Amino acid sequence: MLPNSSTARCRAFFSDHSDFSDLTPTQYEAAYSWLEENDLLLDLHSSTAVGERVFRAALASSGAAWLPDADALVRGPEELPEDALRTAEALGIPEDDAYKQVSAVWGKIDTEARALIGNAGELALVSLITEATGARVEHVAEYSDHFGYDIAVYSRRHPLHIEAKSTVRRGRVAFYLSRHEYETMRRDPAWQLVVVQLTRHLDVAAVASVSGEWVSLQVPQDKGSFGRWEACRLDVPPDALACGIPRLAPLFRPGTTGPLLPDAQNG
Repeated sequence: MLPNSSTARCRAFFSDHSDFSDLTPTQYEAAYSWLEENDLLLDLHSSTAVGERVFRAALASSGAAWLPDADALVRGPEELPEDALRTAEALGIPEDDAYKQVSAVWGKIDTEARALIGNAGELALVSLITEATGARVEHVAEYSDHFGYDIAVYSRRHPLHIEAKSTVRRGRVAFYLSRHEYETMRRDPAWQLVVVQLTRHLDVAAVASVSGEWVSLQVPQDKGSFGRWEACRLDVPPDALACGIPRLAPLFRPGTTGPLLPDAQNG
């Protein structure tokens, strides 16, 4: 009703009309505040259906435990969780459309989270390497994404170019690799893929390396002259992860401890 009536008239209508006698003024105010907090009152004449806008906002603000892993847990309308189905039904949204909305909300949340988590992991890794080695370390991704890696460790004998992939997920290591990163790996012997496991507070919990040989076996293959893959998702099993960054070993300061060390050096 808000696009066609003032806030005061809507408030009076829901408070006084007998058809809405089951809605208390407190409930109305709580609902109005929720709409406002989720920016649904900024564009009351949006071309997107009201039900879809409310459904997306409800999903994004729900804090549902399944939403961050929706790409793996919800692979079709038939796998929609009960809470999403109930909300869609209340808003008159068919299951197929609800699934599309879940995918869209997950994509937006995942993109934002990956940017935040990725930057936190890179900065933490720069700090760890700087403290553990005597080498000069540069966060090259801070000013350009054209290198094909995120962190440069400068050393005459043992240079290292690290592509860092960060995650806060437990028991699942999944990330996207661009074609540019892959091609850099193929031609740059100093390139190394490193996974940084972060806590929910974005502190480093563990660091692991993934070999270029394993990556090469997993990426898609261009099969025709008119098609080329530009990015792919890699799901890394535990047996493909090597603890720490073994290639940094020659640069470690005496007495170095911490997550950068291979298993043997961690004791």
